[in-house]
Amino acid sequence: MSEEYKWEYGFFLGCVIPNRYPFIEASIRSVFDFLGAKLVDLPGASCCPAPGVFRAFHIPSWLVIAARNISIAEELGVNPLTGCNGCYGTLRDAWYELEHEPELKKEVNKHLAKIGRTYKGNLEPKHIVQAFYLDMGLDYLKDYIRYTFSDLKVAVHYGCHILKPSDKRPWGGQYEDPTFLDEIVELTGAKSIDYKDKYMCCGAGGAVRSAIKEVAADFTREKLVNIRDAGADIIVDVCPFCHLQLDLGQMEVNGIYKDIIGEPFKIPVIYLTQLLGLSFGMDPNQLGLVKNHNLTGVPPFISIDPFLEIVKEQLI
Repeated sequence: MSEEYKWEYGFFLGCVIPNRYPFIEASIRSVFDFLGAKLVDLPGASCCPAPGVFRAFHIPSWLVIAARNISIAEELGVNPLTGCNGCYGTLRDAWYELEHEPELKKEVNKHLAKIGRTYKGNLEPKHIVQAFYLDMGLDYLKDYIRYTFSDLKVAVHYGCHILKPSDKRPWGGQYEDPTFLDEIVELTGAKSIDYKDKYMCCGAGGAVRSAIKEVAADFTREKLVNIRDAGADIIVDVCPFCHLQLDLGQMEVNGIYKDIIGEPFKIPVIYLTQLLGLSFGMDPNQLGLVKNHNLTGVPPFISIDPFLEIVKEQLI
């Protein structure tokens, strides 16, 4: 690792980020580089595979594929790092289970041997939030803050897999009422507001979005109503699938439930590294906050212009 970098991780993209939200990838890469953390690509990495879908059908295959992905990072000598809660759930759960069940680990390696791979389990899968909060620390991040957004009210959305199952997560007891993500957001000077059912699912998880879109949208509607009632200016999340459901899902809620929601929802959805990067004084283009095309049917589906209007005074 070069002396200019203090940390090095294997960047596990997963599926949704590269296929739906390349600007999330751009913001993660840019912010980590800015903070002195090197992100190494993981050649040949596949779907994690999705914890709410694949694991429900066949756990042994789910474990083997997850172990294969982790083994790619092991070959490079880096902890796998992801910006997706679902990928984190799979990689973290598989890593934990294989380390606590030696016979299962032997069985997985028997299958991996067929393709010339071995899973060791000596490198811990991490979420970008874990890297920020536990590896770098709040004081380190705070030193990079250049602009603060005191007029910005944020509804933080944790998502499900970043928190639970609690025995496989690293948050030191912060499970039922966590604050670690709020603490990172408030480094930017923004106010993380409380709102009803803050830790509720976005609505997309467990294949609900794929199977019964109206049910997923109803979860999202409830979440959005609570966020709007609390007076939030934006939503900040740390998962591209949650981002999809809270962004595109707003459009769907505005259609499916138009008769009961009153005014259509138009709450900007911002990924954590986009907010942090702006506060660090980084170029908005690097963070995927500037739309330089006229394409339709692509994200962001909800305009982020109101968010940029709020913060622009502090950026001048």
